[in-house]
Amino acid sequence: MAGAVGLRRPSPGGRVSPRPGRLRAWAELLRVSALFTVPGDALAGAATAGRAPGRGTALAVGASLCLYEAGMALNDWADRDTDAVERPHRPLPSGRVAPGAALAAAGGLTAAGLALAAAAGRPALVTAGALAGTVWAYDLALKNTPAGPVAMAAARALDLVLGATATAPADARGAARRALPSAALLGAHTLAVTAVSRREAQGGSALPPLAALAATAAISRAVAGRPARPQGVGASATAGLCAAYGATAARPYAHAALNPSPQLTQRAVGGGIRALIPLQAALAARAGAPATALPLVALLPIARRLSRKVSPT
Repeated sequence: MAGAVGLRRPSPGGRVSPRPGRLRAWAELLRVSALFTVPGDALAGAATAGRAPGRGTALAVGASLCLYEAGMALNDWADRDTDAVERPHRPLPSGRVAPGAALAAAGGLTAAGLALAAAAGRPALVTAGALAGTVWAYDLALKNTPAGPVAMAAARALDLVLGATATAPADARGAARRALPSAALLGAHTLAVTAVSRREAQGGSALPPLAALAATAAISRAVAGRPARPQGVGASATAGLCAAYGATAARPYAHAALNPSPQLTQRAVGGGIRALIPLQAALAARAGAPATALPLVALLPIARRLSRKVSPT
């Protein structure tokens, strides 16, 4: 194990560079393939605020990325004993990343996320503070309780609201109010995915993927049924993106429902995570921002390709 946790080798120029194995371990710990599901939260939030993305939106994206990765590191730190039994290949139980380093990363990334949110204004900082508190509460106390999926859903919903308040700080209350319907739909999807993920190591239950499949259909209808601005390109984009959302999530959910093995349940979780991207894009198009929505979809094949190398779960 010593060779995987920080030994270095000379580069061709004589300099010392990190071993690729160490970088791989951190990529697994931070689940970098899931990072592509994060920027769409802030961009969808900006769309619901009725503003074009700007400096505040960029700061919200940065804050979201930091807080998301903080949650990933903290998750594995909190689960290190369980993972030693169920998933000994993970970076902490395998010894490729030290528990103290993971906890320090979680703290540092949380501080960085809050600092970026503060630069976007007080309303964004307040929202980011609530988001950070939810992330830490989920990982340290709520994950294995009935409140766990609800806390995870609240975190995603708050992330979208963060994009709205950071983009329109002068009208933060109004922006947050307008963001709530989209935040609720994003939270509902996250609730379904999290419920499936609770069985990913053991499998054995068809009910969570069946419920997630039903939730996907209901969310698609809710987003496409009554667009906030149902005219022209926006309506067509919303319908197409809802179809992409359903296609991304439904197939792995159906497979896991038919055969709830650990492998297929994990694939269902991965599909549900990637489905966040077309859902965020559909929410942006629904709010009247197809120009924001369509580039988001380009992240989906990148996330899918990277997930073959680094699991998002």
